[in-house]
Amino acid sequence: MRAEVETAAPLIPPRPTINKLRAVAAECKACHLWKLGTQTVFGEGRQTSTIMFVGEQPGNSEDLEGRPFVGPAGGLLDRALDEAGIDRSRVYVTNVVKHFKWEPRGKRRIHKKPNGAEITACRPWLEAEIRVVKPRAIICLGATAAQALIGPKFKVSLQRGRFVESPLAEFVTATVHPSSILRAPTDETRRMETQEFIDDLRKIAKALAI
Repeated sequence: MRAEVETAAPLIPPRPTINKLRAVAAECKACHLWKLGTQTVFGEGRQTSTIMFVGEQPGNSEDLEGRPFVGPAGGLLDRALDEAGIDRSRVYVTNVVKHFKWEPRGKRRIHKKPNGAEITACRPWLEAEIRVVKPRAIICLGATAAQALIGPKFKVSLQRGRFVESPLAEFVTATVHPSSILRAPTDETRRMETQEFIDDLRKIAKALAI
């Protein structure tokens, strides 16, 4: 028989706040990724945030700083939010998985996609964040976040920017992860993909009337 997947569920404190969750999550060992990551990288933003962005996992910069979306992808997100007219102070950013999963390539640490068991183990943290923040809109960044929160059949390439019915929030949708834009092969492609990303964010701003 397969052993049950351990999750962070028993660690969720009663009457949680973001600060309480962050403090407890710092010691999370629900899956093996705590051995790979430098530290837990919990979500960040006001507990009263209107919009929650959910990515896949922290990257190298985030792992070292202990804060989400502080690397190049986070910088692109900040610029796109500004272009879309979304106040960054009304945004909460987090990830499906709270530790950096990586593999060595020379002296570099290269991102490695989390598997289903790792996502399941970490899911209680994200669910608790959603319950506490109660955002009006949840925007999944990339396929991993979209499939974890919206469902395994959701395809970002075909359904990006479309709102789906969900018990999680009034408005739920997905778009590409900013890191995928940074990997575009040419400057022109990167420029076009950045504009499409900004357009997706503008749809969200319009739906929220902000």
